[in-house]
Amino acid sequence: MESVGDRSRAVARGRLAVLSAHLTASVESSDAVVLETCGVSAQSFVAPPPNLKGSLTVIDDRTGKKYQFPISEEGSLKATDFKKITTGNNDKGLKLYDPGYLNTAPVRSSICYIDGDEGILRYRGYPIEELADGSSFLEVAYLLMYGNLPSESQLADWEFAVSQHSAVPQGILDIIQAMPHDAHPMGVLVSAMSALSIFHPDANPALRGQDLYKSKQVRDKQIVRILGKAPTIAAAAYLRMAGRPPVLPSSNLSYSENFLYMLDSLGNRSYTPNPRLARVLDILASSGVDVYTALAGAVGALYGPLHGGANEAVLKMLSEIGTIDNIPEFIEGVKSRKRKMSGFGHRVYKNYDPRAKVIKKLAEEVFSIVGRDPLIEVAIALEKAALSDEYFVKRKLYPNVDFYSGLIYRAMGFPTEFFPVLFAIPRMAGYLSHWRESLDDPDTKIMRPAQVYTGVWMRHFQPLKERLSAGADKLGQVSVSNATRRRLAGSGA
Repeated sequence: MESVGDRSRAVARGRLAVLSAHLTASVESSDAVVLETCGVSAQSFVAPPPNLKGSLTVIDDRTGKKYQFPISEEGSLKATDFKKITTGNNDKGLKLYDPGYLNTAPVRSSICYIDGDEGILRYRGYPIEELADGSSFLEVAYLLMYGNLPSESQLADWEFAVSQHSAVPQGILDIIQAMPHDAHPMGVLVSAMSALSIFHPDANPALRGQDLYKSKQVRDKQIVRILGKAPTIAAAAYLRMAGRPPVLPSSNLSYSENFLYMLDSLGNRSYTPNPRLARVLDILASSGVDVYTALAGAVGALYGPLHGGANEAVLKMLSEIGTIDNIPEFIEGVKSRKRKMSGFGHRVYKNYDPRAKVIKKLAEEVFSIVGRDPLIEVAIALEKAALSDEYFVKRKLYPNVDFYSGLIYRAMGFPTEFFPVLFAIPRMAGYLSHWRESLDDPDTKIMRPAQVYTGVWMRHFQPLKERLSAGADKLGQVSVSNATRRRLAGSGA
């Protein structure tokens, strides 16, 4: 049986092997492809949407009735207006069937603007490219939370408040240490975030009253608590994988430096992480329950191959392609639907993902420190081949944020199962800013989507003995472990 110490040494050897491979590749590759500098999307002029206020007239062909619904300045209709369209009798009115909320806006928000067709992403009006070039993660977090970039004194107070809440209750660390050493770090993060609500009952409306979050002081305290504790919990989850004890945060380092310090210091208080790698992490980072439980749910939604694990799929794809020479065959396989291309296309972005532009520029910065990942050549060549192929251009399939981020995380020595955790830490700022905004929104209601019922209309109960086996859907064969078979083979089982 593998001991915790053996796993710790194995993780360390794996990380050294990855870094060694990068360094070797950087020495051997003298004609490396240089990443092109991407322009800032803000430089392309896109006019703000016009005032779309007006009305929509609907004629119901079933009844001949005419309805008129107001259209807001932003071009939205109230879905509840359509409930007025009814044929009478038992008709409850029209519902809008929208799987995946492809064209449903449940909130009005001033935080984030996305134009997927033009490839634009802005936070409070600032293009993300400008924020990535000139600001830190905590500056952007302040912007998301309070609407403006902080002044020098405001930033100092903000950084101090977050750092003062970076320590995690010992009970949380005990919970993490009690988990299996091979537990997935996202499961650890979700569990720990949820457990925080137990250690901070002062933040629970169920215990302190539904008006609790009307207090700005209470809101702000939860915000700095979570931003401060998230990297500490994530670092403890990482160290648990390696069989190492958690490391206390430092009060003398920046947000991202402190995260790397907890990962790599081995308890040496004089250790200082590479500031350029910390900067890369900084850029990559940039409904009535208590906020800790709400965030645990948000992190849980990030946990999976279609979201937080998508960049892992990109690494697997690039590894399978192997060399640039195999790209034409792979492209043809994708076009014939025999192969799947990961890291291309996005539900929202129908142009080059602006986040991918920022991350692509970061790749060279990381490789200059730890060595060039051989797969980057495959990635660049694959991107070039796809963007020059009519099949992908016609379908508006461009690289998304996952295409290059996995290569950067791998180059920095993070195991693939830790990638979603690295996504989750910076998203805390976005989650919290929307949570804070929703508390002041008079239209905020409990999320309770309707459904379009397609089942049996009504049938009457039958006693058990009168029922016949019917229907194709039934309990399948549940596998039985060998240990259970052994037990059942004994007498008296």
